[in-house]
Amino acid sequence: MAILIAKQERWNQHSTNSEMKRIWKISDVAGHLTKRRSRKLLEDGNEEQSLEELEKEDEGFLPTKAKASTTKNKRTREIIYSDNIEILEKCPQMGASNKSIFLNHEEEVILKKTKVRRSFRLSDGVKDRSSGEAKERNNEPRNFSSYTTSSSSSSSISVLNGDTNSIKRCTRRNLKMLGKGKECIRCHQCKRNYRQSVVPCCKCKQERYCLRCIKKWYPQMDEEEIAEACPFCRGNCNCNMCLQSSGSFKTMQRKVTNREKVKLAQYLIHSLLPFLKQIHKEQSDEMEMESRIRGISPSEIPLPRALCNNDERVYCNNCATSIADLHRSCPNCSYEVCLSCCREIREGNLLGGAEEVAVHYPNRGHDYIHGGDPLPGSYAIKCFMDYLEPLVEWKANSDGSVPCAPKEMGGCGYYGLELKRILPKGWVSDLEVKAEYVLTSCGAEQAPSERNCSDKGTEMVRKASSREGSNDNYLYCPLSKDILKGEELRQFQRHWVNGEPVIVRNVLEQTSGLSWEPMVMWRALCDNMDTKTGAKLSEMKAIDCLAGCEVEINAHQFVKGYTEGRTYYNSWPEMLKLKDWPPYDRFENLLPRHCDEFISALPFHEYTDPRTGFLNLTVKLPPDVIKPDLGPKTYIAYGIAEELGRGDSVTKLHCDLSDAVNILTHTAEVVLNDQQRYAVEMLKRKHKAQDEREHFGDAAAKTEEDACAPSPIIETTEALGLSIEEEEETEFPGFPLEGKTEKTGSALWDIFRRKDVPNLQRYLRKYSKEFRHTYCSPVEQVVHPIHDQAFYLTLEHKRKLKEEFGVEPWTFEQRLGEAVFIPAGCPHQVRNLKSCTKVAVDFVSPENIRECLRLTEEFRQLPKNHRVREDKLEIKKMVLHAVNQALKDLEDLASTQD
Repeated sequence: MAILIAKQERWNQHSTNSEMKRIWKISDVAGHLTKRRSRKLLEDGNEEQSLEELEKEDEGFLPTKAKASTTKNKRTREIIYSDNIEILEKCPQMGASNKSIFLNHEEEVILKKTKVRRSFRLSDGVKDRSSGEAKERNNEPRNFSSYTTSSSSSSSISVLNGDTNSIKRCTRRNLKMLGKGKECIRCHQCKRNYRQSVVPCCKCKQERYCLRCIKKWYPQMDEEEIAEACPFCRGNCNCNMCLQSSGSFKTMQRKVTNREKVKLAQYLIHSLLPFLKQIHKEQSDEMEMESRIRGISPSEIPLPRALCNNDERVYCNNCATSIADLHRSCPNCSYEVCLSCCREIREGNLLGGAEEVAVHYPNRGHDYIHGGDPLPGSYAIKCFMDYLEPLVEWKANSDGSVPCAPKEMGGCGYYGLELKRILPKGWVSDLEVKAEYVLTSCGAEQAPSERNCSDKGTEMVRKASSREGSNDNYLYCPLSKDILKGEELRQFQRHWVNGEPVIVRNVLEQTSGLSWEPMVMWRALCDNMDTKTGAKLSEMKAIDCLAGCEVEINAHQFVKGYTEGRTYYNSWPEMLKLKDWPPYDRFENLLPRHCDEFISALPFHEYTDPRTGFLNLTVKLPPDVIKPDLGPKTYIAYGIAEELGRGDSVTKLHCDLSDAVNILTHTAEVVLNDQQRYAVEMLKRKHKAQDEREHFGDAAAKTEEDACAPSPIIETTEALGLSIEEEEETEFPGFPLEGKTEKTGSALWDIFRRKDVPNLQRYLRKYSKEFRHTYCSPVEQVVHPIHDQAFYLTLEHKRKLKEEFGVEPWTFEQRLGEAVFIPAGCPHQVRNLKSCTKVAVDFVSPENIRECLRLTEEFRQLPKNHRVREDKLEIKKMVLHAVNQALKDLEDLASTQD
């Protein structure tokens, strides 16, 4: 009996498969007719032609078997559909899912017949091409020349020029389907077939974008712009495939002639020669000391070469400063010391390698952070700083020789340190001789003269301060299209050599217009990572600006808060930020398409281009030498216009070791409603009462009830439609007010002059306890007021700083598409007025080498566990290789001219 049942089930299954084959055969014929009729309607342009007439014409087009099948079932479309329903009812063995698939397919065929005109006719009159024209187009080479449209667009067009492989990958499936004689209506963005509403491109006549993807991923473009030239043609397609492509771009960069290259090389040598002499003198002094210790002439001193390769970095074990050439090393334990530490040891004043400092900021709970009471027992814990005093003293011998560091400091404390080299013997001195000869024989390209102030009334400047008796209140602020002139480079140098910031407007107009939305970048990053690492990216590690610590958040939640805002339980705005993003690897490896887009937007490529910048010293390092990681890096942060005073979305006051350029690539405005504004004002009063209790004691503080009571001033300002922040800002002379519009910008910058740094440090040390750091704990101790990165000066503090010390920063708002140049050695801070996406890259210019060396000296004197102590720039090594490469460039250019 069981055998009979099994045979019956196999027979039923065979019958079902036969019926299914017949059903799909009918469906394929119907679908084939639908496509043919669609093309016929588009070619003839006759919208009144009936479907019955087309069905008659189809009889001569179909094969014999297809004709018979179609003639039998062509009375009406409903007959075909009802016959198929009847077949399904006769097949009880067919699963429900198979029936559903079949019915959906047949419904789609009928819809395509009844709505054929609407499916392929666009509102702007654009018609599809025939399959023959498509094949002819695909056989033609793709032309990625620059394209400009007259319609309104967010940016001008600069198109991908070099990555042929990625172009082939993007169009391979289209070519395959067209080669089979099928019309492809696949969306290039989402790669889905047979979407009802797609917009074909009239320029390439290959790609299409569905309306859903246009709305979601290209909100700045309308259907007419897509039809005129699709994102793929414009070079700003952000589909997963195109985001992984990398190629050269036709950007509006200024062409540098060989004559200009010669002048730039001479200018570079002229700027670096004083520092080359300084390095040579430091080595010569150590050679003289070694000569006295050994009792022989300097030329007879043997200099063994240190065992290190070009792909290795050598650091001083005491002060963590990089070692470029001469240094001392222990033959027993390989403890290495730089020449600066050796000199200080002989002088009995070792400044480098200060002992570690342990800083503790207690977590007193969420209520305390928002102005409430601390957790029980936590208030007794104070922020403190432990200085770990050295147990032993490191002294030089009477003859000037330096023994190895004591065991407590990491050395062996026994053997004497031997003088060693990294570069070939005499290489630095020979380099100095060559540089002097070139400048003497060819003539030195002098440094640019100081800036004059005759351009204050032009559109090329922006007022940023109101310092009395000063001629630097205006910042140089050219348009990106104007900097292509050679004169603008010299104008930039005249401001840059004086340590002044520079703002370049509308730099995104020189790019292809690729989207910098955080979700687009996150999608590109996930697609470029392996499965294991990509899964981790769904959770981001962001910095909570209120507590000053890392928190984990889902990527989609972070992006949603970026555009809509987030709040704590008490309606206080939650400010999150991603710093030095993306993680795991370099920017150009993880986001190659965005990296190319950023480099194409960089102004003054002679300085900023991290690949070919002629005056960028990082480019001059040999290929086999490890280069410092100077970016690009992305900073994505929330922001609101109101200054909160606690938990603002800020980059605290700091000073970079190198020059930097920062471009604002994307913004999203988040506005607080009236209820949130009222809650924020009440919490501000609680914060103020808490500050007074902790600074002056309970007797001088107001009661919490009085602090939280509504003030008539609030009602008055609300009636006038102004916030308290706006009223206060109008009293500050250095704050440019131009109305709360898009032109007011999205990030507020404060950049201090180098000569004001001493007074700025004195102010921060004097009022350090009025500032709060991690977990909103007051700052009790200060190692270095600027390098600690623990302070952000609010509007009130900036006003007090100017009144007491006469210090006023350059204050301005960065707008979308603006590039801000920050000179090395200028302390600066930033507050986001909107949610912002910024991309920054560091570079090293010859004008600011002195500041780089000064900061390197400051960093080496910081405690060993300080966050910025390590010498990541290796500026001395960079100077040596830059002079050497500039001399080679002059030789190559001279041979080319001959």
